[in-house]
Amino acid sequence: MSEREEVVLCGASAYNKKFYLNQDFRGLPDSIKDELKIMCVLFTEDIGGIFQVVFDEDGNLEFRTSSDENDLLYDEIGCGLKIRELQRTKEELLRALEMYYKVLYIGVDESEM
Repeated sequence: MSEREEVVLCGASAYNKKFYLNQDFRGLPDSIKDELKIMCVLFTEDIGGIFQVVFDEDGNLEFRTSSDENDLLYDEIGCGLKIRELQRTKEELLRALEMYYKVLYIGVDESEM
């Protein structure tokens, strides 16, 4: 079996005010795509910087954030708090996305989860 790589699901940037959804996931229901967009854009509006939702090699979702070195408006303390809040409030969505990815893209049988 080939080595799996990380895959970016979506992200947003406070710098260019843009949202990105990986085209491999355009088949997701519009309501889920909308929820992801709102989540990412609000994160960058509140915290600043760049925010990404990434599937790791095993199909688990991770939140990644970064900022330009000279970005004095980036809220590093708020970043950790906001990520924990998202993990708590979006738990059902995140679990469903992980299952979707593992079944359709990795080929894991649902009984193995």
